[in-house]
Amino acid sequence: MRTVTPAPSASTVPRPTPTTPAAALAMLMEGNERWVEGGLQHPDRDPSRRQFVAQKQEPFGAILSCIDSRVPPELIFDTGLGDLYVMRTGGEAIGPVVTGSVEYGPMTSGTPLVMVLGHQRCGAVEAAYKSIRDGEPLPGNLEAIVDALRPAYEQAVREGGPDPVETMARAQATLTAETLRSNEDLAPLVQEGALAVVGAYYLLDTGKVEVLSGSPS
Repeated sequence: MRTVTPAPSASTVPRPTPTTPAAALAMLMEGNERWVEGGLQHPDRDPSRRQFVAQKQEPFGAILSCIDSRVPPELIFDTGLGDLYVMRTGGEAIGPVVTGSVEYGPMTSGTPLVMVLGHQRCGAVEAAYKSIRDGEPLPGNLEAIVDALRPAYEQAVREGGPDPVETMARAQATLTAETLRSNEDLAPLVQEGALAVVGAYYLLDTGKVEVLSGSPS
């Protein structure tokens, strides 16, 4: 049987892990720039990396994004195994379990960055918008998503504009980031500069991520 020797990989030597919010955000945005331009490095995605993180993980970021199949955080930020904690819910809706999952990295391993990532043409946001506007509840537990997105709907109505669904999607990312940033467990970390909670928005057309709020200095 022929023996296949794995190709050398950049992850054979571990990359430095960002330890500050600004450095963590910079690494994410550099990866997103590679995604936009098509110059992907595919870091941290080989057997040596798997072995390196098998006993311990130190992700430099936690991403709360939508369940949308077109918005996989590990791909759009060109990251790999052990780099990110990732939580995905419809329209970035949060509740106690999701909030606890977001808190896990910053509170247990010093993860310096949380990003709430909304996106263009979000189906969950559109469904919630129409449900609230028309007074027609969605079936099953989808109504829980509608309830969670109601503050973003109300903000979108106040702001107006030509595309209220897009306004609501951006508002949802910003409001959710504000909620997480100010909660009793994460707020002290934010105040001391150990953590940033960033609201961001992904453009399906270009692949680009825009930072909306909470960018660390």
